[in-house]
Amino acid sequence: MRPPPEPGAPQPTLRVEWVAAPPGGLRPRRRREPEKRYTGPPSYPVVPRWGFPLLGWRWPLALPTRPRVDPVQRVAWYSGTAWSALWLTAAVSGVAAIAEAWRYALLLMSRGSALSKVALDLSDTLVVTAGVLSWLLAAGAGVLSVLWLLWARRASAEQLGVLPRRPEWQVVAGVLVPGPNLVVPGTVVAELEHAVLASAGDRDPAARPRPSRLVGAWWIAWAVSLLLGWATFGWGFRAGVQAMADGVVLHFWADVAAAVCAVLAMRVVNAVTNLIVPLDPTLLPRHQVLGVRGAPEPGRPDRPATAPR
Repeated sequence: MRPPPEPGAPQPTLRVEWVAAPPGGLRPRRRREPEKRYTGPPSYPVVPRWGFPLLGWRWPLALPTRPRVDPVQRVAWYSGTAWSALWLTAAVSGVAAIAEAWRYALLLMSRGSALSKVALDLSDTLVVTAGVLSWLLAAGAGVLSVLWLLWARRASAEQLGVLPRRPEWQVVAGVLVPGPNLVVPGTVVAELEHAVLASAGDRDPAARPRPSRLVGAWWIAWAVSLLLGWATFGWGFRAGVQAMADGVVLHFWADVAAAVCAVLAMRVVNAVTNLIVPLDPTLLPRHQVLGVRGAPEPGRPDRPATAPR
């Protein structure tokens, strides 16, 4: 037996080793079970008692959901509205051209005789009303046509599996900025036509876009209408009787060019939309065979003698 230490002597240090273990002792490592082989769909000996509630499908309201917009449907919708606006623009521009022609005829008649106040008032009212309506309708038709063009570019690019050649802001700026709007709209429509025909398999996607005759004619009418509109606007600042008479002639040709441009734009919108939007089978014409002429008689096997009569 060890004697007790003397008072004042240093106490001996005890060495203790702590070992941490989970409750219940050390657990064996779990074996990794092999993956089970697929044996087919589950089967139940009785009808399961679980199931979905008898409610119609509803989109969850907890999270904001936004359905995907189909570019083809937007093209179909904007084509109809743009076509109607362009038709009204062409009609009102034609009326404005007739009003300007009547005013020029009144100017020629006024050289030899006085004119009635009723004819002058009617001419002024028709010219002003048709001119204001033509400008407003042309602006509305331009906005709808640009929206149709943007959605048509998206739809054609999605069908072809490529990205558009230029961003949308360049298209809008090219239509609005004077100078570039003589060239950019025509090139964009030519690129759109090329992409649509390439998606249909009629053109090589890697080839250089070349406008068709319809697109080229619309391009020329668009540029001519812009040039005549600028010339008419600038001519209005000139003073004098002859300048006023020449302004009437410029207004007449500007209205005629606007009407022609609107009619050609309607045809371009219809042509491109028919290539993008699939045809409705219910609207296709149904043919009925009324008679057959010159066709050989169909072969008919001999009737066996044992066949019942």
